[in-house]
Amino acid sequence: MARDLKELQKRYNSATSNIKGGPARPRGRGPRGARATGKPKNTKATIKRILSYVSNQKLRLLFVAICMLISTVSQLIGSFMLAPIINKLAVAVNFKSNMKLSFFENLSDNIISSLSNTFKNMFLNEKFCETIAYIVAALIILISVYLVTVASTYLQSRLMLSVSQGAIEKIRNDLFVKVQSLSVRFHDNHPTGEIMSRFTNDVDNIGVMFDQSLVSMLSGFITLVGTFVFMITTSWILTMITVVFIPIFIKLGAIMAKKSGKYYKGQQSSLGAVNGYIEETVTGQKVVKVFNHEQDCVEEFDMLNDDLRDKQFKAQFYGGIFGPIMGNTSQISYAATVGIGGVLMCTTGFTPGGLTVFAQYSRQFSRPINEISQQMSTVFSALAGAERVFNIIDLDPESPDAFDAINATEIKGDVTFENVTFGYNEDKTILKNISLYAHPGQKIAFVGSTGAGKTTITNLLNRFYDINQGSIKIDGVDIKNYKRDFLRKNIAMVLQDTHLFTGTVMENIRYGRLDATDEEVIEAAKLASAHSFIMRLENGYQTKLSGDGANLSQGQRQLLNIARAAVSKAPILVLDEATSSVDTRTERHIEHGMDRLMKNRTTFVIAHRLSTVRNSNAIMVLEHGEIIERGDHEDLLKQKGRYYELYTGVKELD
Repeated sequence: MARDLKELQKRYNSATSNIKGGPARPRGRGPRGARATGKPKNTKATIKRILSYVSNQKLRLLFVAICMLISTVSQLIGSFMLAPIINKLAVAVNFKSNMKLSFFENLSDNIISSLSNTFKNMFLNEKFCETIAYIVAALIILISVYLVTVASTYLQSRLMLSVSQGAIEKIRNDLFVKVQSLSVRFHDNHPTGEIMSRFTNDVDNIGVMFDQSLVSMLSGFITLVGTFVFMITTSWILTMITVVFIPIFIKLGAIMAKKSGKYYKGQQSSLGAVNGYIEETVTGQKVVKVFNHEQDCVEEFDMLNDDLRDKQFKAQFYGGIFGPIMGNTSQISYAATVGIGGVLMCTTGFTPGGLTVFAQYSRQFSRPINEISQQMSTVFSALAGAERVFNIIDLDPESPDAFDAINATEIKGDVTFENVTFGYNEDKTILKNISLYAHPGQKIAFVGSTGAGKTTITNLLNRFYDINQGSIKIDGVDIKNYKRDFLRKNIAMVLQDTHLFTGTVMENIRYGRLDATDEEVIEAAKLASAHSFIMRLENGYQTKLSGDGANLSQGQRQLLNIARAAVSKAPILVLDEATSSVDTRTERHIEHGMDRLMKNRTTFVIAHRLSTVRNSNAIMVLEHGEIIERGDHEDLLKQKGRYYELYTGVKELD
């Protein structure tokens, strides 16, 4: 039975929410295509913060502004150059009118006439028609003006792209640096897709605002002012007629932008839900088929897809009719201007060229207003995305090391937990008064039910989280007194969830210690029983891995992780279900290698396969955050307690 549509949408739209102050969610990928919508909460502060990223580019921004001004003004001049040409033709055909030239018409006529006289004297003498010479001169000036427009537009685009991409690079770099400095708690509480959307959608939106929206809005504003100046100097009466229509343009633009923005927001929400459902279903296709859930998936997808179709139709419809409605409205203004302009031309000596150019300006006067109103939604979207990015950049990083934190010459591996109490949240305690010790070279195992707190102990040892009470000491020194990088350098971990980076097998193993030689890497692979399968790969240790090692089996990926820990030479080793992904036969093969790996190292083992912990020096049985039993394998079996139940299967695991 298909789920309710709202339930499905709510489930797959979590990645669009704001990180700051949001509830903690489980890890996972978020749907791509989601983008920030709505207005930012603090527009002024966000704009100021964005501009700080281009503060060192003031000279280039000045050149951008100059080029933008030259480009816009030259476009307006180019349009106005039609007026003297038309006036000249009107005189040539004996147009009967007492024409009164405006300031700009007089100015352009004088410039063209000067060039025309020079042109006639140099090339045409008296044989060529004066009107043709005038028009040729006007065209030469017109071409020159438009060449200036092209050149200034080109320079403006190049300079603005340089400025914007430099700013985006800094923002993305600051974001990445901050993510690297955030605590494990942050990454545990926020989905990967939610964080990734900051790097992709939100940062890209800021780039679009820099590259397109700001330039378009500033250019539109200059065009609007320049057009108004040319219009009012040509005919203040016709200008007032055009101005009357401005409130209509603005009102219509606001209504259409609000309407289309509403449906575009719904479209993005539905698109995110569809993308999230597709991603989850395709990734879990084996599970879908195992449980014969294909038909239910089709029904659920149909619901989401139909909803997306409906919202896309409305969004595209209102977005599509925006231009025609505004265009037809401007035609009304155009018709009124031309009609009254014709009357003025017959009664007041208004020139034909002036009317032609004014009509053209009247038609394009509404264009900058439309462009500015259309770009506002993009700007607000970018500012909202910038706030989401800055929310992460402003988060407090992992707590700094103590001012007197040390780097010891070496760590032997003597570990002590003394009355450790810890909870991920203040209202729920995970570990309760835990005390234990491990001497160098000893193997300590943790067993117990899922959620008993086994992995939490190893997280505390690495200071991924700081304890609430008690102390953890290594070689008699509280781990809070060690520098974090030194502490973690001396603790190697093999986790249940494997992760391999894009690169060669050699590079992935060397990730455990970047200065390891090729011989040390190969020795570590042999120690982890990974050498034989590596040599069977197409290029051996130089085989390229991608997609988290998708071309390897789960067991092979785990063996590489074990080799990575082996090459680190850390005196303390943590194995969190390290052999859970390998079969029993492979497990037996690597047991000897693991024994060699653990030799002279303090080792903590978390295992559900109790056969892997039988040779441990001590086994800690945890339940509900407390150590209820401790001892070696034989002692615990004799007690016939919880460990005996887990090992023999007399009583099922909780």
